[in-house]
Formats: sequence, C-alpha cells, structure tokens
Amino acid sequence: MLEMLNEIPVACTTVEEVGSTGVGALTISFLIFIVSCIVFLSKANTSGEQRKYYYLSSYACGFAAMAYFAMLSGQGWTVIAGCRQFFYSHFAERLITSTLILILMGNLAGAGPDLMFGACGSNAIYMIATYMGSVSVVTTVKWFWFFIGLVGLFATLVHLALSFKNAVDVKGGERAQLYSKGAWLLILAWMCYPIVWLFSEGFASFSVSFEVCAYAVLDIISTVVLGFMIMSGHDYLGGSAPSQSREYV
Repeated sequence: MLEMLNEIPVACTTVEEVGSTGVGALTISFLIFIVSCIVFLSKANTSGEQRKYYYLSSYACGFAAMAYFAMLSGQGWTVIAGCRQFFYSHFAERLITSTLILILMGNLAGAGPDLMFGACGSNAIYMIATYMGSVSVVTTVKWFWFFIGLVGLFATLVHLALSFKNAVDVKGGERAQLYSKGAWLLILAWMCYPIVWLFSEGFASFSVSFEVCAYAVLDIISTVVLGFMIMSGHDYLGGSAPSQSREYV
C-alpha cells in the first residue's frame, strides 16, 4: 500500500495540452463527421431495407461529431499522470460509436443477437478497461487495466474475424465480399488504437497533439470510411435482387 502511495504524482505546475496541429485535426474531423452524418441521413430517407445501415452510420458519425465539438470547445478533458491533457469525452464517444459499428457489422453479416451482444459486451470491457488504465495513477494498476482491455479487444476482433464471418459466409455472394472488406478494414484500424494508447497514455512518448491526430485518423477510417464502404453495397443490402435494386438507386 505504501508503494502505491509513493507512485501518486504531485500536483502539476504545467499541463501538456493539445497544440495548433491537434486543434486543426479536431476541426477537420468535426467537419468530416458532420458532413458524413448528413449524407448518411439523406441516404437513409431514400432507402428501403438498407435504411438501418445508414441510420447506424449516421448516428455513429453524429456522436463522433458531438465529441469532437466538445474537445474543440475545451470540454470533456482532465489531467492524468504525466501532467497530460486527457480527453475522456473521446473514450465515451468511442464506447458508443464502436458499439453502433459492431451492430452495423452484425446486421451486415446476418449474425444473431447472441453474437452481437457478445461482440458489444467484449468491446465495452475493452473501452472501460482502457479508460480506467488511462486515469490510473499507479503504474501496476494502469498496466493491469491495459491487459484486461487487450483481452476485451481480442474477443471483439474474434467476433469480427470469425463469428460474424461464419454467419455471412453462409449467405455468400457479394454481401460476404463486402463484409470481408469492411471487417478487415475495421480490424486493422482497431488494432492500432492500443498502439497509440501505449505510447500516449501508457509511456507518454507521443505528444498530446500527435495522439489527437492519430486517434482522429483512426476514428475517420473506422466510422466514415467504413460507412461509405457499406453504402457502396447498396444494391445487394436490400431484399431484392441486385438487378431490381438498381432501378431505385
């Protein structure tokens, strides 16, 4: 117990905050999320069975835009060990948007509710554990939370790579191909998040601005790029055959 108390940092005299580069990344990302949200909503209002995919994407982009606006406004942050600015609003946003993305991918794969609940549950473990690791002031506790988060992330990626994939492979065709492209894009992007965390909240090697820029790029890839990739399969996401769907696009 005394060893843990010795690791508690003293009060910070200065705090490393996001710089002009990070603010620029936040601004650009906010605009991208807002525009994408509007595009997905407009597409949803003119679609049939495909509507659910566009609504999920629009909500994901909408929540992301709210979080980035909060960060731009100087809200939703605190100071963590190492006297760094930490945007907890970003972690709250990712908990919501990643859950929506998993539901989107589960619907695309035709997975059952049990598989989608499993994926969302393991993702919640990853996000909450990573947040707890970020705000921990005791080093051993921080890395213990990080390890728990990696377990949750691994389980989430297994759902994307195997469980959801097996469900969509039964259907086959262009839907399975679309899912594979989207899933691997998502898996590669989500595998980068703990790397950024490792050198930001973990070792504090990255500056706050670089951290913000890296997270912004990953957020856009896993939300906006994925959403437009799913939109490209509009013709075979509905109940009609591709030749019939094209008449209404």
